[in-house]
Amino acid sequence: MEISVVIPVYNKEQFVEQCLVKTLSQDFDSFEVIAVDDGSTDASGNICDQVAKRDQRLRVVHTKNGGVTAARRKGLEQSTGKYVMFLDADDELMPNALRVSHEIIISNDADEVIALYKNQDGTVFDSDRRGFVDYRDIIKNFLATHNSFQPLWGILFKKELLEGCFDFPREIIIGEDILTHIRALMKQPRVFCANHCSYLYVQGLPNTRKRSLQHEVTYDEVLRHSLQPLWTEMERWFQLHQLKAYEVFLDERQFHVYKDYYHSLRGHIDKRLPLTDRIAFALPPHIAYLPVHFYKKWLRLKSKQIFHYT
Repeated sequence: MEISVVIPVYNKEQFVEQCLVKTLSQDFDSFEVIAVDDGSTDASGNICDQVAKRDQRLRVVHTKNGGVTAARRKGLEQSTGKYVMFLDADDELMPNALRVSHEIIISNDADEVIALYKNQDGTVFDSDRRGFVDYRDIIKNFLATHNSFQPLWGILFKKELLEGCFDFPREIIIGEDILTHIRALMKQPRVFCANHCSYLYVQGLPNTRKRSLQHEVTYDEVLRHSLQPLWTEMERWFQLHQLKAYEVFLDERQFHVYKDYYHSLRGHIDKRLPLTDRIAFALPPHIAYLPVHFYKKWLRLKSKQIFHYT
């Protein structure tokens, strides 16, 4: 078996059948699909079972609800392919995703292949990187929240690169895909950026996950530990990640987080970090809210125009 496609499924009855059918129609011969039903309370698990009856390439694993990271870990454990690709149950793979990514990872002797992806409106998200890319540059991109690369899904990985990357607390429910990918990147893989579009990402769906300060504290602890082998180089990028997270809290008017956590950064911020972020942190939270809020509002409007269209 060459490729295992792992799909965590939780209450996605509106989307999961199309996701599975589209995946099973890939123009590639040697692959399996592992759907991990993470304790769904709707019909998602039954839908997966019905599709599996029609196509033996699909295996369904039913588990108690443990969160998306645990579901991905379970899918990885059950996989038999040399390579692994993750897919969310409300998204789709492009028709040639597996074949083209497999050709690229073999011909270039890469450890992972990152392709382009697009949303349901046809907007193509492109990092503008081609060929081999330094793994450290991708880590820095994630920490700076530039989001030029998809965090985890739609990437073809060598299976062994992912071992041990999903072992962190369930409480981390936001940014868990980026954290997983950073852990893989810390193994210094050969990363190849391709120019084909492999993934359809459905944007705008309701998201009930809420960021909390305790989540962010736990996330920072795990992230700091994961970055330790490159800490001298990554410390200021880690600080930038913290400032960006702080600005999200400000945008949500959660002003208490400064006193409860982020005040400890004062006096330790690297002077090489962007001036705008340092100013936002230096201002009192209630005052910093206004420029941060309007800047983020402007970014949201701008983001609808800066990507290429097919």
